Amino acid sequence: MKKIALYFSLLSSALCASAQSSMSLPYLEAEHWYGLATDLGVKMPFKPDSIVYDLRIEDYNNQTTPLLLSSKGRYLWADGPLRVSFDNDGVNVTAHRGELQLGQAADNSLRGAYDEACQKYFKPQGGIPPQEFFNLPIYNTWIELMYDQNQEDILKYAKSIVDHGFPPGILMIDDNWQKDYGDWEFRPDRFPSPKEMVDTLHSLGFKVMLWVCPFVSPDSKEARDLHNEGLMVKAPDGENMAVLNWWNGYSACYDLSNPKAYSHLKNVFAGLQEKYGIDGFKFDAGDPERYVSENISPYDGRSFDTEQTRLWAQLASEFPYNELRACWQMGNRPLVQRLGDKKYSWTGVSQLVPDMIAAGLIGHSYACPDMIGGGEYSSFLNVDEDSFDSDLIIRSCQIHSMMPMMQFSVAPWRILNDEQLAIILDYAKLHCDFGPYILEMAQQTAENGTPIVRHMAYAFPDEGFEVVNDQYMLGDKYLVAPIMTASNTRVVKLPKGTWRDDTGKKYKGGRTYTLADVPLSRQPYFERIK
Repeated sequence: MKKIALYFSLLSSALCASAQSSMSLPYLEAEHWYGLATDLGVKMPFKPDSIVYDLRIEDYNNQTTPLLLSSKGRYLWADGPLRVSFDNDGVNVTAHRGELQLGQAADNSLRGAYDEACQKYFKPQGGIPPQEFFNLPIYNTWIELMYDQNQEDILKYAKSIVDHGFPPGILMIDDNWQKDYGDWEFRPDRFPSPKEMVDTLHSLGFKVMLWVCPFVSPDSKEARDLHNEGLMVKAPDGENMAVLNWWNGYSACYDLSNPKAYSHLKNVFAGLQEKYGIDGFKFDAGDPERYVSENISPYDGRSFDTEQTRLWAQLASEFPYNELRACWQMGNRPLVQRLGDKKYSWTGVSQLVPDMIAAGLIGHSYACPDMIGGGEYSSFLNVDEDSFDSDLIIRSCQIHSMMPMMQFSVAPWRILNDEQLAIILDYAKLHCDFGPYILEMAQQTAENGTPIVRHMAYAFPDEGFEVVNDQYMLGDKYLVAPIMTASNTRVVKLPKGTWRDDTGKKYKGGRTYTLADVPLSRQPYFERIK
């Protein structure tokens, strides 16, 4: 190991003397690597499979950051997006922009690598999102209404939440409440009295958020007016309006690198708050690959892709009640981050824990799993209400209950019987019970950057947890080992010490246990008592 340390010391010195935009790093003994993107959690630690991960052009549907972390304390950063592959010889990294910066933590651990990189590159800002995100459920109208957002059904959804005994929390009204993309006014045919609707939702105990995006329908009056004011992304000629492709078609787009465009859109959203009493916004469609094109001419002349993503998140930070699904850098800011859409499937459920762990490792602790049961709407199309997999919905809800945030969308009272619904309700209340503790951990993150959802190797270095990604530490205190498959059996590895599970049973740590026949009403978790 001394020879390896000497090699690394010489390599680091060489990098400092001559900055590089590309390098290959041989593996250290028993070394594992993590980072880059939340959506890659299921692939961490990365295998030597030569798959290319490109943060500039790939659709990772989630938060990305130019950070790699090693279980041996190494970390690598660049100010621009990375192109990375892992082969049998080591890690190959190229920075599309900026210079690679390589560091080594003193304690040679994953925790040391994260903590040191955090303080250098995404230092905590001292603030957290509003406490309702952590101690109350979030409800989103997407799966129930999809593109048919309307006042009557939104109020019906909210009243059903309360009538079924669920705690009111934050209610997000999703896409197609607006007249058009870029015309951020309620559709009068679907929302006859939006201010009255918002007032009613507030009286029921909800905070109210609206879905928004940076796009503008290209053939609209809004697009023409905004282009004439110089606020839209332009074509290469610097004169005409560019048209970009995203999942809802082809649209014009605000150029947020233009301070006037940024300020204009901020004022539009602030106007909605003042006019209707809206509490905040779900900021969608910020994915960097939407903005990679040779056919645009950004206002500031710099590369657009990840910079537009960063500015979209910066705009979100102007509104305390916010949510993002895509983000670039901006770690440890008071931004709510949701996992990318998961399918209504056991595969989707099994991705929740690895991806939430990954979010913490790249600096996004204030995070929420995707909607309970899945937020990928096509999975719910043409599904008979009598054929829903109730076990999947319940296990998904249990995972949410012991995460920083939990989010409902599909109405559980519509698809579950009374007994199943009672379990769901118990876990919604459990999340509220854990709220003060989760809030305490969020405040700890704001102070020192420590993740809320922690990789086992981060929490317990040198205990052999480097490849474990299906269990995690919730803050300092709880080891959570959820059921994530159709089987009611799972294996859990406990760190050294004495542990007590959620039923009161004690276990000796430093061992692996098989939990068999875990009832549907139970999610296993453990607390270290010695």
